[in-house]
Amino acid sequence: MTAPLLRIEDVATANSPALSLNLHGGELIGLAGPSGIGKSQLFKAVADLLPHRGHLWLDGKAQQDIAPAHWRQQIGYLPAQVHWWGNRVAEHFNQQPPLGHLGLPDSIWHQPLLQLSTGEKQRLALLRLLQNKPRVLLLDEPTASLDAVNVERVERHVQDYLQQHQAAALWISHDPQQLQRLCQHIITLRAAA
Repeated sequence: MTAPLLRIEDVATANSPALSLNLHGGELIGLAGPSGIGKSQLFKAVADLLPHRGHLWLDGKAQQDIAPAHWRQQIGYLPAQVHWWGNRVAEHFNQQPPLGHLGLPDSIWHQPLLQLSTGEKQRLALLRLLQNKPRVLLLDEPTASLDAVNVERVERHVQDYLQQHQAAALWISHDPQQLQRLCQHIITLRAAA
């Protein structure tokens, strides 16, 4: 087997159990567990946005040996609650991405952010994340506000991205069927006994 793209060894925050795993290019691993267990906290730790214990490697190189800005470019984190600034969608992108494959009209590009639905913002946030071509995606409930048609579009888009870029992803969801359908492996976090 090839070396892992991302290696996580006993990574934990003050409010989460420890996580260890190897994530390979093209692989999608699901992360499940009860609300409040610390799944989102672990994603923030892996993205270098929250202090943590444990060790992380990207392409065999330890996190502490990689510049923080480069780490954050390579590890793309999509939080469950996406924050937007400015007035228009176009302000958040280097160039206009293809929108139709996620069910978004081209006219959305010039719309005020305040006029967009939560689901539209969620899909745009995924496109915003992918414009930097991260090697690892940390997707925190990326389809929570979407109808079935758009859930399928997002799932397919992520799978296509992973294959085209030999990237890998961790996906948090409270939908066990979704994780079973998408993921090669599912890790269920539990509180320490």
